[in-house]
Amino acid sequence: MPDILASLSPQDALVAVMVAVSAADEDVPTSELVAINRIVDHMPLFADYDIDRLARVSRSVFSLFEEEDGLEALFGLIRDALPERLFETAYALACDVAAADGTIRQTELRLLEEIRGELAIDRLHAVAIEWGARVRHLTL
Repeated sequence: MPDILASLSPQDALVAVMVAVSAADEDVPTSELVAINRIVDHMPLFADYDIDRLARVSRSVFSLFEEEDGLEALFGLIRDALPERLFETAYALACDVAAADGTIRQTELRLLEEIRGELAIDRLHAVAIEWGARVRHLTL
């Protein structure tokens, strides 16, 4: 397991969730990378975040995806690093990244479903979060 994952901060865990969703289909569109950077640059949760950690966390997530039980390990690390009050935030950020390129692929939908389950997101809350992400990323 990559060293940085041994000591995830809550912000690192949020970054890891976003990167995981973006990498779910083994293609990381530029629009999703831009979305992750925009979120980290502008959300109050990331005000004191060391931006240099973003690349290291991303590489660590990619490394975990290459391992047999990497996704389960990643979920465990995320749950351990995130306070429960940020579980819905993590899901919302994941939805925003998935919707950023205008298309949510089947692999992203499956990963979002797994995130919902792993973070015990209430189904009604999940629908509201998903709807919000969808309408924020509509195009003309």
